[in-house]
Amino acid sequence: MDRLKTILLLFFFCCLSPGPTMQAQAITDPVQWSQELIRESDSVYVLVLEARIEPEWHLYSQYTPPGGALPTEFTFKNEGTGYKTLGPVQESETHTAFSTIFEVEETFFKGTARFSQKIQLTDLQLKGVQVDMFYQVCAEVCIGADKTFLFSFSDQPYIPEAAALDTESLAKGDALLLDLKNKDLLSEDTGSGNVRRQGIWVIFGLGFIGGLLALLTPCVFPMIPLTVSFFTKQTQSRSKGVARAGFYGFCIVLIYFLLSLPFHFFDSVDSQILNTIATNIWLNLFFFAVFVAFAFSFFGYYELTLPSSWASKADHASDRIGGAIGIFFMALTLAIVSFSCTGPILGGLLGSTALSEGDVASNLTAGMLGFGVALALPFTLFALFPSWLQRLPSSGGWMETVKVVLGFLELGLALKFLSNADLIGNWGILKREVFLGIWILLALLLAAYLLGLFRFKKTGVYVRRSPWSIGGALIFLGFAVYLTYGLFTGAPLKTLSGFPPPDFYTLSDQNSDCPLGLECFKDFETGLAESRASGKPILLDFTGWACVNCRKMEEQVWSDPEVYQRLRDDYVLISLYVDERRPLPADQQFVFAYENGTRKDIESVGDYWSTFQNLNFGAVSQPYYVMLSPSLEILAPPVQNTDVDTYRTWLDSGIRAYEDLAVPVPDPFALPETEPVQMD
Repeated sequence: MDRLKTILLLFFFCCLSPGPTMQAQAITDPVQWSQELIRESDSVYVLVLEARIEPEWHLYSQYTPPGGALPTEFTFKNEGTGYKTLGPVQESETHTAFSTIFEVEETFFKGTARFSQKIQLTDLQLKGVQVDMFYQVCAEVCIGADKTFLFSFSDQPYIPEAAALDTESLAKGDALLLDLKNKDLLSEDTGSGNVRRQGIWVIFGLGFIGGLLALLTPCVFPMIPLTVSFFTKQTQSRSKGVARAGFYGFCIVLIYFLLSLPFHFFDSVDSQILNTIATNIWLNLFFFAVFVAFAFSFFGYYELTLPSSWASKADHASDRIGGAIGIFFMALTLAIVSFSCTGPILGGLLGSTALSEGDVASNLTAGMLGFGVALALPFTLFALFPSWLQRLPSSGGWMETVKVVLGFLELGLALKFLSNADLIGNWGILKREVFLGIWILLALLLAAYLLGLFRFKKTGVYVRRSPWSIGGALIFLGFAVYLTYGLFTGAPLKTLSGFPPPDFYTLSDQNSDCPLGLECFKDFETGLAESRASGKPILLDFTGWACVNCRKMEEQVWSDPEVYQRLRDDYVLISLYVDERRPLPADQQFVFAYENGTRKDIESVGDYWSTFQNLNFGAVSQPYYVMLSPSLEILAPPVQNTDVDTYRTWLDSGIRAYEDLAVPVPDPFALPETEPVQMD
């Protein structure tokens, strides 16, 4: 904290100063360092660091008073392991002077400085020592720097090895690994891939709907007749105009596809990175703030745009280059110019893909493709059938109404991200009743807006009542009634499964904090002990507080009477929340090392269970269901997001497999029973 305060003070005074001299301004590294290793005996060495300091610059001592410039600091890595320091770091002659900026007597070096530290080896096989140093050097400006010095005790350069894990961390890491049987079942296809493919098409459909909504905004809609007319009237033949318009549409799809490619790179670097991001409290709060900002931009309070220079450069490139590349830049210009309307919709698309089942990068690509196809389709269709242009409604206030409706939808989605943060952090702010109450209020306000009962001053006049506006108002009034029914009766809202908080996250007292009031265990060892005591198989449920598809499975599949009965009576349910941010007790925290050498700090409950899932089952997504016998035999291939019939059949297969395990195996050495021989 003291270092931070000093840096901020120095930054402040540097900003207020009339400016450094040309010499000080030109020097970026005013200290040149050299090092020397002096051997006094087989086990005693002196580590020496010498500095050459540029004129007018001061390097500060280790013992300069607090409240002034930052003192020089040394850190001897792994001290106590293989070597020990003998006394403090010695330094050469220093100077003192009163600082008018900090009003303290500072101690510093001018011209040269020398530091020496005597060490004694306790392990004569030690290869070297690493010394980390922080120092500050000032003239009319101040520069802080970190340096690392490596001292080798042999002729070969010293390269520090990664610190070995302590025995306690190794033991705790080993305890994560289960002695599973039938692990070959983990790689079998259970049909959940079909569900994931269906999910991809759902995301594509959501993107397509988002693209259609973007077409109705004032940023895009007026561009349709202008662009189509350009292609049809500026070409020598109709076929050529249609081809150019079709290529223009293709370029729009290509641009939005390219926007999703970086996410595939992130996913290839670390398979858990996107899952970790999606369950991060602060990132969810960031998304909440972003979507609120998007909503108020749709309400007309301000406009979110990309830098105008981007659009100018793209437009200039399209005019200058021409041909296919010029058409591409025309499409890029449209994407940039329309960002104020499409950006919030694309943000919502990104949010929905982060909340969906499966690979986030693939979902985002599917959504972006759907969005691009919907946005590009009119430009091609109207080029094929130019007479349709005459039937297009004229631009007007109805497009502002579309923007306001989208603004309310953005607020609803923003609330979901705030709910995620609340659930992960267990804050208890947005309980199910509070969440539904806010959604009901938003639906009623939107219905009132569509009926012309109020307006946003920034967007213009009141909505004119029409069959479309009245129909929309009735839809949202119905939605509010539906939510109210679920709020006061406790009935499951299956059409919204996964979006509101779970039914056990409520203001009222609950007998169980498990889904649907089931009995569950949130620790594997405790659940395993119960399984062995009761003789029931285990249903291992890898889930998450912010997992939308986990809530869908619980509310749509687990709620089926037959599935519910099997979960309640035939299995020991163990629910492990991989995004639980509650910290582990200090004595249970450790560092886990993967086989590839990467390391992970296991500091929270979620860290533990996510690593547990990845290590034993090679999976990082949720929901993820595994059936185990009390002896840790995998009973059937795991499943993820699936339908009621498939899940019920899967549970039954686990019961049959478990019963087969209990059938005694015949003794191959036992003699067969024979009928006694009848003697005549």
